[in-house]
Amino acid sequence: MARGLGRGLDAFFPEIEEKEDDVVQQIPIKDCRPNPYQPRKTFHTDAIEELKESILEFGIIQPLIVRKSIKGFEIVVGERRFRAAKEAGLTEVPAVVKELTDEKMMELALLENLQREDLTPIEEGQAYANLMKELNITQEELSKRLGKSRSHIANMVRLLGLPDQVVAYINNGELSMGHGRALLGLKDKEKLIPLVNKIRNEKLNVRQVEKLIITLNERPIKKKVSPKKDIFLQERESVLRDRLGTAVSIQRGKRKGKIEIEFYNDDDLDRIIEVLEG
Repeated sequence: MARGLGRGLDAFFPEIEEKEDDVVQQIPIKDCRPNPYQPRKTFHTDAIEELKESILEFGIIQPLIVRKSIKGFEIVVGERRFRAAKEAGLTEVPAVVKELTDEKMMELALLENLQREDLTPIEEGQAYANLMKELNITQEELSKRLGKSRSHIANMVRLLGLPDQVVAYINNGELSMGHGRALLGLKDKEKLIPLVNKIRNEKLNVRQVEKLIITLNERPIKKKVSPKKDIFLQERESVLRDRLGTAVSIQRGKRKGKIEIEFYNDDDLDRIIEVLEG
């Protein structure tokens, strides 16, 4: 998980700092909706339940920060409090209404979660990628805006290049960020999934995986050599290509074979069928 930034959100965005003239309003829960730029996709049930019990006993001590939208309010900071309040059966929540742009909403949602160490490595990497895309900024510029090193941002974003299955394992905690970074160094990508299965089955730590990958990378990658097609099939392919006017491939298996005929659109398909029928 990412370490906290060490500075409050108001250090990055003075406009969200609570001021004396800020009015804390009681707004209906039904009029609130989550931040559309929320990077965290998973909210742990136990944590929400624990917060719900605290709200039932002490109430919501710190108001939410929201912004006015066409339909009600969008939560800027405090989505977990909002979810726990709903679970507690509250109909209203205390909130301060701020005027913020979409860009600020995206950055605030990421910063709030980074400070609480709530994001998985994948959620964090995806949030960085989204920010760079939406704000049209570089990793260097993003690192300055968020107070994170450029190398940390780069390492997180690189994890998104792993296969979906591996990304899912990192996201649910079966593999760590260290495992993911090590796997990125594997040269022969065909060995990636078998290696991941070995890591999970044998509970290998990051250091063990790094040593395995060094060994695997030292072995030459075997290139698959397609079996040479016999002269008989090559001749038949040539005859069909000339007759049908398109690419033809004949494959022979142990018990049966198949003929593949390419066509480019519906008209071309109709033309080939007419030739076959004629």
